[in-house]
Amino acid sequence: MAAKWNLIVDVARCDNCRLCFLAVKDEYIGNDFPGYSAAQPVQGQNWLDIRRKERGAYPIVEARFMPVMCNHCDAAPCIDAARDGAVRKRPDGVVLIDPGRSKGQKQIVDACPYGAISWNEEKQIPQAWPFDAHLLDGGWTRTRGEQACPANVYRTIKVEDAEMQRIRAEEGLEVLKPELGTRPRVYYKNLHVMTKCFVGGTVVMHVGGVEECAAGVEVVLKQDGREVGRAKTDIFGEFKIDRLEPNTRGYRLEAAGSAGRCSMQFDLGEESRYLGVVRLSAE
Repeated sequence: MAAKWNLIVDVARCDNCRLCFLAVKDEYIGNDFPGYSAAQPVQGQNWLDIRRKERGAYPIVEARFMPVMCNHCDAAPCIDAARDGAVRKRPDGVVLIDPGRSKGQKQIVDACPYGAISWNEEKQIPQAWPFDAHLLDGGWTRTRGEQACPANVYRTIKVEDAEMQRIRAEEGLEVLKPELGTRPRVYYKNLHVMTKCFVGGTVVMHVGGVEECAAGVEVVLKQDGREVGRAKTDIFGEFKIDRLEPNTRGYRLEAAGSAGRCSMQFDLGEESRYLGVVRLSAE
């Protein structure tokens, strides 16, 4: 089987510096690449964008960022929606929208379930990030976004499908909206920071009649009697247990240390939760 291009995006490493965003703008605004893409408009289109999500509540809050772009799906709905071969899938996995053949075909934009295709009103054509195919065909081994990224968020790799699936399983990679069956070639690592919830809290203990932060306390989270997460408190007595499904019920938190034990029950809604101060008490 032929090797195909894939992109791995580590969401946990993205700090929203937006250098990848700017690199894509620099590459395509004002630049036509015949056979690959027409120039991106100065305004109105972001072929690579950064989504933001805030999780938690004071004092345990975090902001996360996820780059999004055309997924170059193996079963791309835009290909089915296009007429006259306006969208094609190359043998190396790259999906290209032909600027000439796609003229007037706004249904191509509407067909993308990820919102990754934009409409160029002036030229009357649909446009999306072409995986920097003109650069890869010229000998590049990395996309512009990866080249510009200082945080090692991206990995551009060309491997056979079987090898990609091995990497996917080994690294716990995910794709966006897998239920659609579009089979994207953009894979995400640590996607849980955008899709799952965490719970956090602050464990304290009584020492000489004064409350102090309890460091090194073992905190166990259970659901219906089954352990689903575990953490140790830091020097501030804080803990965080991640990768929890939103809108789940029946959690029991148990904390135990040299100063005592405690437990509490709670349910989880749409968002991550700060459970407040958890006080250890001697048995």
